[in-house]
Parts: sequence; C-alpha cells; structure tokens
Amino acid sequence: MSKIAVFDMNGKQVSETEISDDIFGITPNEAVMHAMVVNYLANQRQGTQSTLTRTEVSGGGRKPWRQKGTGHARQGSIRAPQWYHGGVALGPKPRDYRYSLNKKVRRLGMKSALSTKFQGNDIIVLDTLKLDEFKTKAIVNMLNALKVDGKALIVMPEVDKKVVKSAANIPGVKTTLVNTLNVYDILNYDKFIVVKSALGKIEEVYA
Repeated sequence: MSKIAVFDMNGKQVSETEISDDIFGITPNEAVMHAMVVNYLANQRQGTQSTLTRTEVSGGGRKPWRQKGTGHARQGSIRAPQWYHGGVALGPKPRDYRYSLNKKVRRLGMKSALSTKFQGNDIIVLDTLKLDEFKTKAIVNMLNALKVDGKALIVMPEVDKKVVKSAANIPGVKTTLVNTLNVYDILNYDKFIVVKSALGKIEEVYA
C-alpha cells in the first residue's frame, strides 16, 4: 500500500491516506490504454452521415438519349454517379460504430490510466468538496490553492449540482462521477482531482 497526501479546499494538507498498489501502482499497459481510447471515441460517433445513391436522387427516370447512333457514350440515366447532380456511388450511409472490449481489458485499461496519473504525481485527493452556493469563483480559488495548471478532472462520489454548475464555466475543467469514469478522460486531463470518498469507491470497484 502506498500513501498519498489529502488536502482541503484551501490547499492545506490535512492527512494522508493509503491507496492500493494493485490499482495505482501497476506498470501501465500503453497498448491497452490506446485500445480503450480508440473504443471510447468510436462509441461517441453518431454515425448519422448519409449520401444519396442514384436511386434516391430526384429525377433521372428517362434514358437521356437513344442507345445507338448518336456518337455519345451510352447512358441510362442523368442521375448516374458520373453525371453532375448524379448520385454518389460508394458514399457513407448511417451505421453504428459502437463495439465493446472484454471486461479484463477494460479493468486493465482503467488501472493503467490511474497508475499513470499516480506515477506522474498528477493525483490530488480532497478531504471534502462542498459549496454553500453556486459560485464559480469558489472552484477557481480551490484550483489556485491546489496549484493546478492546465486541465483538471474532478471526480465526485455522487452528484452535487452546486459543484457541477460552479465548475461548468471554467475552461478545461470537467466534473464526473466514479461510475462514469473512463480512460479517455483520465488521460485527457492533466490533473486528476478526486474526493477521498470517491477514491474509496474506485478501489472497491477495481479491487
């Protein structure tokens, strides 16, 4: 078990806590993390792109000229792909890009991403995260006190609307929950700020 400092919202260290080496101390598997990121991005695609084929373009029901004797190449429709305003021959159609990875790969990817953050000293554990009112400045002051530069991912154990709304206007800051955590977000943000109770839930899930 490794130890990590626990801070309050004013940036002062209030205690230490132990974290599992099985989750935060493994050798990161870059190939698995890459596979997880590609999978996440593929699953985000809407797949609504669509082009019209020659059967879907309006018009073109009559043969433009007779088959033989004109000197032109033979044509059957003015909506064939080689014509201006014709249909698209092999264009994209709506499709589902989603696919799934097996459970062991997903678990290894999460552990690798979390270990990467811990080994890079990019994890900050908060004792508590509570706001009395909707106030963006309170989150800004907290980030400044914690000396957070760049993008930050704030992980909470449960939904807190005051925290979510207060952080929503800050560029490069995102709030998320333990049950929606993913490898892409962990790697995409420079700092991983996690509430102590949420850290316990992460260890329960991936123990």
